Amino acid sequence: MDSLLNRYRNVTVLVLAIMAQLVLLAYQVKTGNDVRLIRVWAVTAVMPLARALEGVRSGVATFMGSYLTLRDTRQQYREIQGELGRLKMENQYLRNELSTADRARALSVFQARSQSRTLAARVIGAGSGAGAKVVFVDRGSLEGVEKGMAVVTPDGIVGKVIAAFPSASQVSLITDSNFAAGVISQKNRVHGILRGQGYGVCRIDNVQSEEKVEIGEWFYTSGDDRVFPKGMPAGQVKVVHPGTPFQEIILEPSGVQNGIEEVLIVLEGVHQQIPAMPSADTAVRLQSLPPADSPAVAPPAAASGTDADKLHDRYKALGAAQGHTFGEGLPGSKPPDFNAPLPAAAPETKPAPPPSGPAAPQ
Repeated sequence: MDSLLNRYRNVTVLVLAIMAQLVLLAYQVKTGNDVRLIRVWAVTAVMPLARALEGVRSGVATFMGSYLTLRDTRQQYREIQGELGRLKMENQYLRNELSTADRARALSVFQARSQSRTLAARVIGAGSGAGAKVVFVDRGSLEGVEKGMAVVTPDGIVGKVIAAFPSASQVSLITDSNFAAGVISQKNRVHGILRGQGYGVCRIDNVQSEEKVEIGEWFYTSGDDRVFPKGMPAGQVKVVHPGTPFQEIILEPSGVQNGIEEVLIVLEGVHQQIPAMPSADTAVRLQSLPPADSPAVAPPAAASGTDADKLHDRYKALGAAQGHTFGEGLPGSKPPDFNAPLPAAAPETKPAPPPSGPAAPQ
């Protein structure tokens, strides 16, 4: 049997294929479907694979699109960050320029109003050292700067020149540990010596324990050190501790609180008056003026006189009753009797009322 099948294998396969084709044709004719079954089977077999391939393709395309979009977005973000940084730097530069312009204007206004002759300078460097607070300014001996000159700002004193070079000067700040200046309080006129501490505050020395210094009180230069003109603000008292024999007073300098970039060097100082303490504003309530047509109020009756006035009136009445004129009597004439009773006062006569009837015939 096997040899027979092997011998007629091709014919057998052909017969089977023809019979299968006939069966399929018969089924297609019977169902009335004009789509060939081979196509249905092919589509059914290929469709899952095509769907999988399409999913992979769409996923890869979406991923690549998202990646490219993200890369572009990241690049745009970097550009925006760079632009933002540039705008911040430009804004800071403009702020600094505006601040510099404001300080320069304040310096010019102060320089114009101050009676002292000053020279504007800019800080160009800072010194170093333990407890040393030293800066360099861009004005020197060629502009008339000399050692010992005062350095100030509109807010207060800053320091003094300790070395003058041809084109620059070295300034010891008010907070330097070697700085000292004579000061006087605004309210109680207490004299003291301002000394630097090497950091942001100063102290006032040589103030006796019985002298009165209040927290918040301002100190001004007294001119006793012959460096700073009198009347320039030095700072405000922050701490006061009693001590024996001197008080411990901590002062916050006003001239260096906002930083120092532009300063004024006092070439010729003129002493000024220390400003007086501002008076407290007391509200006073005033009544409004009366209307023009309001009736006038009669003044109150005068109060009765003193006992001396009453006695004077009594003696005058007795002299008139006895016909005596005081100061005109001849020497040796009889004085009036002051013990006599006062004469009775005459009754007041009232005018007769007019007749109410018809007028009487003349």
